[in-house]
Amino acid sequence: MKKITPAVFLEKKQSREKLVLLTAYDYLIAQIEDEVGIDGILVGDSVGMVLMGRENTLSVTMDIMVHHTSCVSRAVKNSLVIADMPFLSYQISAEEALRNAGRLVVEGGAQAVKLEGPVSKFGDAISKIVHAGIPVMGHIGLTPQSVLEIGGYKVQGRSEECRERLKREAKELEEAGCFAIVLECIPRDLAKEITESLTIPTIGIGAGPDCDGQILVCYDILGWGKARFAKTYFDVRSEIKKAFENYISEVKEGKYPEDKHSYT
Repeated sequence: MKKITPAVFLEKKQSREKLVLLTAYDYLIAQIEDEVGIDGILVGDSVGMVLMGRENTLSVTMDIMVHHTSCVSRAVKNSLVIADMPFLSYQISAEEALRNAGRLVVEGGAQAVKLEGPVSKFGDAISKIVHAGIPVMGHIGLTPQSVLEIGGYKVQGRSEECRERLKREAKELEEAGCFAIVLECIPRDLAKEITESLTIPTIGIGAGPDCDGQILVCYDILGWGKARFAKTYFDVRSEIKKAFENYISEVKEGKYPEDKHSYT
């Protein structure tokens, strides 16, 4: 299996081969995703909400991201491991952004980083990171780290003014050196227009089928899904619940452990 790199992302856009990405936060899930041929594995700051039960992503720290990125990177041989830069890891200064991106690579084993927002706000940070040799994935549309500013998890790009802004932001991220851009929760026709205007791939999440690739939170497709745009491919949650219930029943009834489950 071919090792996936940012250059491969570009090749797949040029050949019109869809890119497939998922999140992962631990060794076991990342290992499976890598084995089945997922192109990119995002260690998302969504870990705060998905695995830690937090209300949003804002309390996820660099130390948390480095920890989960290192768990994922140990499992991966072929997929591109991309780590989210968490809230306040790149907003303060370009120098601090580079230092934190470096931590995700050096300590976490990431091969690329993702940060949210436009060049007008974070262009210096993107430039510093890219010039240091660390690939950067952009992210526009619904940006969860801006949830307090935008007042919740809402579809972006409905007004003409917002549409024009997002088109401009996408082009500027491409010019700044991003190797790909996540388009989150924007109208399908806008995502299609942006995708066709760029030479770098777009990765959609709640943005319709016309992007160059798709990404979902891994647990959203395994039975824990809350996002309206996510599809349950197998209800792992229900199967795990059944297993736990069967275990409780067998222990209470004295059926477990049997002799074969003992060391005697």
